[in-house]
Amino acid sequence: MKKLHQIVVVGGGAGGLELATALGRRLGRKGLARIVLVDASLTHIWKPLLHEVAAGTINSFEDELNYFAHGARHHFEFQLGRMDGLDRERKTLHLAPLTGEDGELLAEGRDLAYDTLVIAVGSTSNDFGTPGAHEHCIFLDSRAQADRFQKKLLQMYLQAHALPASSGAAPELNIAIVGAGATGVELAAELHHAAHEFAAYGLDEITPQHVNITLIEAAPRILTALPERAAEQAYRQLMKIGVTVLAGQRVTAVSAQGLRTASGLDIPASLRVWAAGIKAQDFLKDIGGLETNRINQLVVTPSLQTTRDDSVFAFGDCASCTLPGMERPLAPRAQVAHQQAVFLVKAISARLAHKPLPSFRFNDYGSLISLSSADTVGSLMGNLLGSVNIRGLVARLLYRSLYRMHQMSLHGVFRMLVLLGKDLLSRSSGPRLKLH
Repeated sequence: MKKLHQIVVVGGGAGGLELATALGRRLGRKGLARIVLVDASLTHIWKPLLHEVAAGTINSFEDELNYFAHGARHHFEFQLGRMDGLDRERKTLHLAPLTGEDGELLAEGRDLAYDTLVIAVGSTSNDFGTPGAHEHCIFLDSRAQADRFQKKLLQMYLQAHALPASSGAAPELNIAIVGAGATGVELAAELHHAAHEFAAYGLDEITPQHVNITLIEAAPRILTALPERAAEQAYRQLMKIGVTVLAGQRVTAVSAQGLRTASGLDIPASLRVWAAGIKAQDFLKDIGGLETNRINQLVVTPSLQTTRDDSVFAFGDCASCTLPGMERPLAPRAQVAHQQAVFLVKAISARLAHKPLPSFRFNDYGSLISLSSADTVGSLMGNLLGSVNIRGLVARLLYRSLYRMHQMSLHGVFRMLVLLGKDLLSRSSGPRLKLH
């Protein structure tokens, strides 16, 4: 019996999961290849939702997807594990030992063979070696980290609720967010919304007026990936809802009490979030002798193959791809990863058929930033209209549609509509804030 070509996709984020699902439908279902998805977690949640998970305005358990169940439905296999090595001569990747939540060893480290390997492990926040950042900040790179922040936030409200009524002045909650990109800005707005929801549910000892949210950005303005006009609209809205925005301030040290900037400004904060900068995961640095850049990204060609091995592809935030005519690599954005996943389905199918691989082309459709219930701003780009700034209800509907498009790529139209109906029913009948 002829051995099936084995395609291993490492990383079950938005791009990796979309790719494994599409390859399973196209190749796995027909017995043309064996598709294996590897991830260190059992479940997937769309990364742009993590700021809502952190604020508690969505329940991560309701929006997660189980890899084993999804793989069985869409004709790919799932392997639980964390990649930590690569042997290109033997065409194997190494998975680290598997441990349980209590640290108990569940499985020894093991090798997994591949004929085609796709690395899509995403990125992590880059603290640039800032003293105290790793020890005293929460990062929002994973669902576990977002859940951790939500629990800390809830605990602070519960502690204040348990104080005697005669304990004195109303307690304050100081939150500092380092980095005013999409994650930082959206988290700041979502936390402002959550403060009002806490008060509505009776946890009003910390009033919304006593929740001090400070957003710190080293660049001269927030949302540098957006046009200046759209960023200015977001800035004005943040100021309107009471978020303190400090642009042009580089954080130089973090402690359990707060942050210090290069200008000597001290910012008190009992909750500290680092959302500035990105880098690929440290284990990728020169892995298997592949070419990487200074932030550990794998350098790839326009076909998304690594520069030193045609059998290894990489895409999304962990890959550095400079297209012809471009001076800089593509930015680490969700729409880049989505378009690359769609491209790779065609490219890998062509590779299996021994046909020349096409070159990836990126179409920029703009960016949208959600300011929770307050507003949504952004820019749309297209051949007919050029670049157009939008905000308000239309922008918010478009922003919400991005998640539904992700669900549609994973489940199809009918199941996406079922999930939409379920979400509408649960949010109209259940609590608007996760309180446990």
